[in-house]
Amino acid sequence: MKRKLFFAPVLFLAAVATTGCIAKKTVETVEEDPKVLVKTQRTTYEVIDNTQEFTSTIHGYKENNIAPSLSMVRIDNIYVDVGDNVRRGQLLAKMDPTNYNQSNIQLTNLEADYNRIKAVYEAGGISKQELDQIETSLAVQREQTDNLKENIELRSPIDGVVTARNFDPGDLYMGTPILQVMQINTLKVTVAISEQFFPYVKMNMPADIRVDMYPDKVFEGKVSLIYPAIDAATRTFNVEITIPNQNRELRPGMFSRTTLHFGTMDALMVEDIAVQKQVGSNDKYLFVVKDGVAERREVVTGRQLGNRIQITSGVNEGDEVIIAGISKLNNGTEIEIVND
Repeated sequence: MKRKLFFAPVLFLAAVATTGCIAKKTVETVEEDPKVLVKTQRTTYEVIDNTQEFTSTIHGYKENNIAPSLSMVRIDNIYVDVGDNVRRGQLLAKMDPTNYNQSNIQLTNLEADYNRIKAVYEAGGISKQELDQIETSLAVQREQTDNLKENIELRSPIDGVVTARNFDPGDLYMGTPILQVMQINTLKVTVAISEQFFPYVKMNMPADIRVDMYPDKVFEGKVSLIYPAIDAATRTFNVEITIPNQNRELRPGMFSRTTLHFGTMDALMVEDIAVQKQVGSNDKYLFVVKDGVAERREVVTGRQLGNRIQITSGVNEGDEVIIAGISKLNNGTEIEIVND
């Protein structure tokens, strides 16, 4: 019985000693958390080309909807179809001439009456006032007849191509344009530009236009119109850019990206590997060194030049930005710089 009592305290003390050692080891492991090794680079200002890209849609240089001024008129004939090239003044469609024929007959009768009355006036048979009245009626009828003739024979006001046809011969015209004609040997885009660039946009300034259909090709255009007013809601002004298109590679309706060159500018640049994108959003951030720890900064980026990217807000010149070891960092992580 004494032996049993003698071993129990020994076992208890051994267990306590062992547990104490394990606990001590655990505490020591937690305390020995190493710093994250990183490489850094200081932000610097560099002179870069000041270019801005704007999204836009390509339009025909001139677009005309062909239609008579009177509705509920029968279409007598249409002489062109979609894709046809047309010349200025070319007859495109003809409306039912009934109203024109009736007006022309009335005009002929009025002209005959006028000639008879004028002879009577010259013989002293009527007053000048009566002659003036018939002259006025004749002028009104002539203008009405000429207007009907213009609306019977529909001609193209421009050189271009037919891009839409909405009726067939025999249809009753109800208000929708019968045809659409566009000038596509020259095209245009209109872009909305921030008011800060207003002093730099000049007439005939070159512009580069790119479209997804030709990813490796740049089309050259020129500024042809600068709108004089700035939109108070968007703080932008419109600029129209003309694009030669003799080979008709570009087409109205294409989505395009227009780049304008505004000279050079000083830009705060860092290596692009420093900038991270927040998962699930378009927010971007990087880490800077602050009192021995990594400080997370939300940033706004600008132009990308090779492996360097412009930072427009979020950091200052001379800030020490972390460019390696970023995957192990959180805001406030202790770091050790190991730049070569």
